[in-house]
Amino acid sequence: MPASSLQHLINANHAWAERVEREQPGFFKTLAAQQTPEYLWIGCSDSRVPANQVIGLAPGEVFVHRNVANVVVPSDLNALSVIQFAVDVLKVKHIMVVGHYGCGGVLAVLHDQRVGLADNWLRHVNDVKMRHRGRLMHLCGGEQEDALCEMNAIEQVGHVAQSTIVQDAWARGQQLSIHGWCYGLKDGKVKDLQVTMSRPDHVVDVYRAAIKRYPRAATFVPELDDTDPQADEV
Repeated sequence: MPASSLQHLINANHAWAERVEREQPGFFKTLAAQQTPEYLWIGCSDSRVPANQVIGLAPGEVFVHRNVANVVVPSDLNALSVIQFAVDVLKVKHIMVVGHYGCGGVLAVLHDQRVGLADNWLRHVNDVKMRHRGRLMHLCGGEQEDALCEMNAIEQVGHVAQSTIVQDAWARGQQLSIHGWCYGLKDGKVKDLQVTMSRPDHVVDVYRAAIKRYPRAATFVPELDDTDPQADEV
């Protein structure tokens, strides 16, 4: 087989499809006829974090968007298009923003390491780092890394909740909740970051409560961090 061939992957796909069909006759015909997921997963592109497998769902049960460091910003029409389709067309009931410990993008930002073109995208994570430096930079080693991975996920939950798509859905009474999780590569378990937002009037309070779980350094003098009214905006 030529070195450039991916036939082994095609073979594996065929074996998988045949196994699924044996175990669940008619599975693919049913799947092809409908797409009615209740969940949208917004996660990192990291190959070690497969959405369906992590939460034990079959194909067709979760709509997925992934990018480097699970970032959601108002200028990203790709992410917003996915959210809009999931909310307005598929009528998902839950959006999970899922970070993961050991995220390469987050760690690159934390340790000021250049990775290339993606550095421009990771400026959004750097904003999180600088915004909460008083709660972050006094931590040591793994604690600091884990905290920034969690804080980044919390920030992105806020961004999703403040999007016009979600705000409009809530305004018309649509049932929709936004959740923040962090996945552990070392144990395969998800941690709930306690930042679930289900109503527009609770977004800021839920966000503030989540961030305040990370104590600020006693010697930190804020300039513009999360104590500032501007910084309290999600």
